Amino acid sequence: MTGFTTLLYKEVLRFWKVGFQTLAAPILTAMLYLLIFSHVLEGHVQVYDALPYTAFLVPGLVMMSLLQNAFANSSSSLIQSKVMGSIIFILLPPISNFAFFAAFVLAAVLRGLAVGLGVLLVTVFFAPLQFDQLAWVAAFAVLGGALLGTLGVLAGLWADKFDQLAAFQNFLIMPLTFLSGVFYSIHSLPPFWQQVSRYNPVFYIIDGFRHGFFGMSDVSPWLSLAVVVGCLCALTVAALLLLGRGYKLRV
Repeated sequence: MTGFTTLLYKEVLRFWKVGFQTLAAPILTAMLYLLIFSHVLEGHVQVYDALPYTAFLVPGLVMMSLLQNAFANSSSSLIQSKVMGSIIFILLPPISNFAFFAAFVLAAVLRGLAVGLGVLLVTVFFAPLQFDQLAWVAAFAVLGGALLGTLGVLAGLWADKFDQLAAFQNFLIMPLTFLSGVFYSIHSLPPFWQQVSRYNPVFYIIDGFRHGFFGMSDVSPWLSLAVVVGCLCALTVAALLLLGRGYKLRV
């Protein structure tokens, strides 16, 4: 496991050394979202009976920030290593495919959790929060970060240049996270768009995460858990198969 711990340390150090960019900037962005949306929509949007809109918004912003940064960590690290040619120094040591994969994903989860915790600490001053079931909060935070971290590994393997990775993030990750119920309950949507939202796996991550705070959600947390675990298993298998083939890593 020496290779795994060393690679994990390298990946964690990579984002920690530039924490102002990788940690502080996303927290500031989330705070701006909260200030703008809560100011405009507080008192105008009704969600979950008497739950204030700002309180409803906070868990969604925490999870959205967590997911986006988990994806960014693994994907940017891989594409940067490929473009600069330093990926060879990771491939030469006898590190197993699973250890390679686990180090990248775990580092992505840690960055996502660090950003999510920072957002929670900053935004908690704007709305009273309750923690109805902490187990659900922790489970969806870790699983959500792992899912987007795995998707980041797949994106990093597929992309050959930064433009391709940016397109992947702008046309897939951003729509999935923004249209997942962060700013609204899907029950406020027309029936057609409610059904469309149910095909978005990120919706289940955010909905299950929010259930841990308020004990209320748009769908059952067990259904959300099943969808998230199923997607994570499928993406993990795909990533390990590609790593085993050396997809776009070995000539």
